[in-house]
Amino acid sequence: MPSGGIGKSDGYYNYRFNWSPTTTKTSKDSCLDGLHFWRTRMYSTTLKKARITFPRDNNMYALIDNGDENNFMKVNIALLTVTDTRTFDNDKSGGILVNKIKEANHNLIDRKICKDNKDEIVLILKEWLKNEKIDAIITTGGTGLTGRDITPEALDEIADKHIPGFGEVFRNISLKTVGTSAIQSRACAVLANGKYVFALPGSSGGVTDAWDGILKHQLDVNHKPCNFVELFPRLKEK
Repeated sequence: MPSGGIGKSDGYYNYRFNWSPTTTKTSKDSCLDGLHFWRTRMYSTTLKKARITFPRDNNMYALIDNGDENNFMKVNIALLTVTDTRTFDNDKSGGILVNKIKEANHNLIDRKICKDNKDEIVLILKEWLKNEKIDAIITTGGTGLTGRDITPEALDEIADKHIPGFGEVFRNISLKTVGTSAIQSRACAVLANGKYVFALPGSSGGVTDAWDGILKHQLDVNHKPCNFVELFPRLKEK
């Protein structure tokens, strides 16, 4: 069990969790092991707000379980648009994702645009993978079949594991909106250095399908029966 609250300030209850490597998982405590979150994360519930601190040296992590099913965890996201032509002023797909990230109450930590150049994409991804403040990376663009579409190949360069189900589910969703044209999408996702990296199409419809059909739910810690967020603590297990 965690050590308890250590006072209240600014309307938030403050908790510091100190876990031993042998702490066991219990259903009500939502104790999840293996996390290397080293910063304060914010949770809001209908009953109270809590500021939770995770000590840097711990390998354990916990969600507050106060009997409320509406605990919420903000995911820190970096967004990369891969394009030879767009700028921040006319990056419609990137703008859609910015709005959806904010509407979902997650944090947009960084946003960049780069050319369809594999080395440049890999360089940016590696920089973000080293950033402890970033939990997940979303790219948009470069997932098609042309010679300049090389985002999936860039993800291959940094991947620890592939998540084939992401592309499978995305194309199934797209089949309902664009028909058999969905076959031309190579949207994909990987795990790298304990972070999720999602490669979405460059079209506004494609990013909308991916967010509304997959990411909106899988980046919500309350989504049942399971979600990407609850796996954060175990992504770097040995």
